[in-house]
Amino acid sequence: MLEIIPVIPFVALLLAIAFMPFISPDWWHKNYDKLSYILAGIVVFYYLAFANESERVAHTFVEYVSFISLLFSLFVVSGGIHFSLKGKSTPVRNTVFLMIGGIIANLFGTTGAAMLLIRPYINSNKKRLKPFHIIFFIFIVCNVGGTLTPIGDPPLFLGYLKGVPFFWVIEHLFGVWSLTMIYLLVVFYIIDTLNYKKSNNDQVITSERKTVIDKFQVDGNWNFLLLFAIIGSVFIEKPIFLRELIMLLVAGISYKLTPKRVHEKNEFNFEPIREVAVLFIGIFMTMMPALKLLSEKSDLLGLISPGDYYWATGILSSFLDNAPTYLNLMAASMGLQNLDLNLVPDVLKFVDTYSAYVISISVASVFFGAMTYIGNGPNFMVKSISDFSGLKMPNFVEYIFKYSLVILLPFYILIWYFFVR
Repeated sequence: MLEIIPVIPFVALLLAIAFMPFISPDWWHKNYDKLSYILAGIVVFYYLAFANESERVAHTFVEYVSFISLLFSLFVVSGGIHFSLKGKSTPVRNTVFLMIGGIIANLFGTTGAAMLLIRPYINSNKKRLKPFHIIFFIFIVCNVGGTLTPIGDPPLFLGYLKGVPFFWVIEHLFGVWSLTMIYLLVVFYIIDTLNYKKSNNDQVITSERKTVIDKFQVDGNWNFLLLFAIIGSVFIEKPIFLRELIMLLVAGISYKLTPKRVHEKNEFNFEPIREVAVLFIGIFMTMMPALKLLSEKSDLLGLISPGDYYWATGILSSFLDNAPTYLNLMAASMGLQNLDLNLVPDVLKFVDTYSAYVISISVASVFFGAMTYIGNGPNFMVKSISDFSGLKMPNFVEYIFKYSLVILLPFYILIWYFFVR
C-alpha cells in the first residue's frame, strides 16, 4: 500500500490536466506551471532524500531533455516553413492531406510531421475549421501514421535500439496500419463532407472536387534541410547531450535566418512549446513511481497472452509516456520466456519466435497514444497550437468521451479480435 503513495502526485497532475481547464480555466492558465513544478519537485525530493535513487532522477531528466529538445527544434524549424494551399478546403483535399501526413510521419516521425503540417492544415481550413479537423489530425498524423518505421514513433525507435530489425516493423504491421488508416480516413471524409455541405449549403460538393488544389506555394523551404538534420541527429547516442545540442543549434539557426514574414504568416510564437515543456516536466518526473511500480510488479499483473499485453500496453500508453511503457512491457513479456531485453540475441530470438507479443505491444503503444492529449508528445503540442490559433478545442475529458472512445476504441477492439487475440 505504501508503494502507491509516491504515485499520488502523478494522478493529481493527470486529474488537474483533465478537469481544471474545465472547472476554472482562468486559474489553470495562470497556475498550471506552478502546479507542474510543485508536483514534480515533491517526487524528485522523495527520490533524492528518501528513496536514494538519484540515478533514476538523472536518467528521467536526460529523457526529458531529449524529448523537449526534439519537440522544440521541430517546432521552431517547422515554424519557418509556410505552406500556402489555394482553393476551397474540400473533404477530398483534407482527406488526401491527412493521408499524406500519415505516410510522411514514417519519415519525419509523428512529431516532425505534425509540426510541419499542422499550421498549413489549420490555415487551409480557416473558414470552416472545427475541432474534429484537429482531432483526426491527432489520430492520423500524430499517432497511427507513424507505425511503419522505427523513426515513426519513439517506442518503435527504442525497440530498434534494443535490437528489433529496422524493417521488421513494416513487414509485420503494414496490414493493421493500412486498415486503420483507411478506417480513419473514411470516417473523417464522411464527417467532413457533412460539415462541408452544412457550411456550403448553396453549392453541390461534387462540383468542387475539380479544385482540390488550385495552387501550392512554399516559403522558407530551405528549412527542410534543417528538418533532415534534426531527424538525422536522432541516431546520435554518444556523447551525452550532443544530439540535443545539435537539435537546439539547428533550431537557433532556423529562427535567426527565417524571414519575419514567414513567422508572421504562421502566427508563430513560443507559448505553445512553453506550455508543453512545463506540463511534461511535471509528467516525466511524477510518472517515475508509476513506471517503477509497473516494472517491479509486472509479474503480479497476470499478463500472459499477447492479447493481455495489447490491452495493458494500450491502457498505459494512453496516460503514461508510450516509450517507457513499451520498454517495460517488452521486458515483462520477454521475461515470460526467460529472455533479457538488454541482450540483442535474446531480442532477435523473441522477435522471431514470439512475434505476436511484439506486434501486440508495438501496435498498442503507437495506436493508443491517440486516446488522450498526453498519450503522445505531439498530441498536446497540436492542441496548444490549435488553441492559440483561436479554435476552442475540447478539454481532456471531452476529447476522450466524445472522440477517442467513440471513434478509436471500437476499431481497436476489432484489431484485438482479428490480429491479436
